[in-house]
Amino acid sequence: MSSTPATPTPPAQHGDEIALSEVYERMRLRPAHVRAGAVLFVAFVLEAWEMLALVYIGPDVEQSLHIDSTRMGVVVSALFFGMIPGTLLAGSIADRIGRRQTCAWSLGLYGVCTALGALAPGFGWLLVARFAAGLVLSGLHAMAFPYFEELLPARVRGKATVYLSSGWALGILLAVGTTALVGSHGWRLLVLVNALAGFWALAIWKLVPESPYWLVARGRTEQACRVLRALGTTPPPAAALRVPHTRPGSVRALFGPAIRRRTIVLLVANFTLAWGYWGLQTGLPAVLAGQGLSLPNTLTFLALGAVVMIPGYLSASVLTHRFGRKIVFIGYLAAACAGGLVFATAANTAMLYLGNFTISFFSLGAFGVWNTWLGECYPTSVRGVGYSWGIFAQRVANAAVPSAMGAMAATAAGSSLVVGTIDVFLLLTALLASRLPETEGRALE
Repeated sequence: MSSTPATPTPPAQHGDEIALSEVYERMRLRPAHVRAGAVLFVAFVLEAWEMLALVYIGPDVEQSLHIDSTRMGVVVSALFFGMIPGTLLAGSIADRIGRRQTCAWSLGLYGVCTALGALAPGFGWLLVARFAAGLVLSGLHAMAFPYFEELLPARVRGKATVYLSSGWALGILLAVGTTALVGSHGWRLLVLVNALAGFWALAIWKLVPESPYWLVARGRTEQACRVLRALGTTPPPAAALRVPHTRPGSVRALFGPAIRRRTIVLLVANFTLAWGYWGLQTGLPAVLAGQGLSLPNTLTFLALGAVVMIPGYLSASVLTHRFGRKIVFIGYLAAACAGGLVFATAANTAMLYLGNFTISFFSLGAFGVWNTWLGECYPTSVRGVGYSWGIFAQRVANAAVPSAMGAMAATAAGSSLVVGTIDVFLLLTALLASRLPETEGRALE
């Protein structure tokens, strides 16, 4: 890490105001940024692990609770259904009580709900516990990326935030690994191990500072200046700092004249992107089964796909820093779509793996860019609620896709209908993305 002095900020003249974004344009990457990023990275790894672990040990849950695969599917889906209202609440809460409190309480309460789920005597208890877990986990899920963006220098924000996205792949590997190591001892022990992730909330609380953007927006400029000094920059006088003013957490502002069109574009794009990605994951296996091919549904197959995601994220991080959000996002979507075609038309196992690896590499790289871009498109005062509405649109798509893909695959034109629908949604996402502003290297509003 660099040991150069803190980045100076020119003093404000009497009566002058300085946009906080100007401070971030001059800010340099410091050890404090790396520490905050490492803590949030681990939190995102744990989040991905929590979302997937129960999926991999489903048969043991079915046997233990005497439920069928349909009810097990409902249990798995309960987490995501809890996230639908949770994400809408999380953004407004974060814009009112702060990013750090929202993320820390979210992960801590998730640990409690998960531990209660491990004690479930039957289907109903587990279902409620998983729904509650999804509801509270939404705080971290919706705020980790905009929170990190509000701490980073403008010049490295895109690259660093895509690195944060790569935690999803490590979370999958962690889920696979713990299932392999602990799964033989029963699902309850595995879920209790998952619940230990709640203690990481203490790391967020102790090691990640509150967002200066949020502090200034709330009028707490002296505290914002202390955080800026901790991040390695010399702030201007506290009284001079400002951010664009809008009522915190205001949904009305989100759909107000100034940003209404952008909000609608982002909502639709979140829905179509999630539909395309989850369509690839849920629809194509059914198509392959109809063609007489079986998906290698093993932990090894899942782990290899997750490993391929990592260079996808890293390459997207490097390229978005050099070429910007728009061209990299659209290009990666196109490549993921091509991988879907290879996957759908695979005539042997080698082509099946090639298609899956192509999808994993490019679709998750695109998602890494999107996770960064989404938060950058909103001003500070509504960034939390805007980001959470985007995640809400994704979760609605997640809930709708499995049944829709299954119905399409069951038709006479199943293969072409599934692949064609996925391609249309990814193409629509790319077209919508072309209407969004380029944000690489620009300070947050």
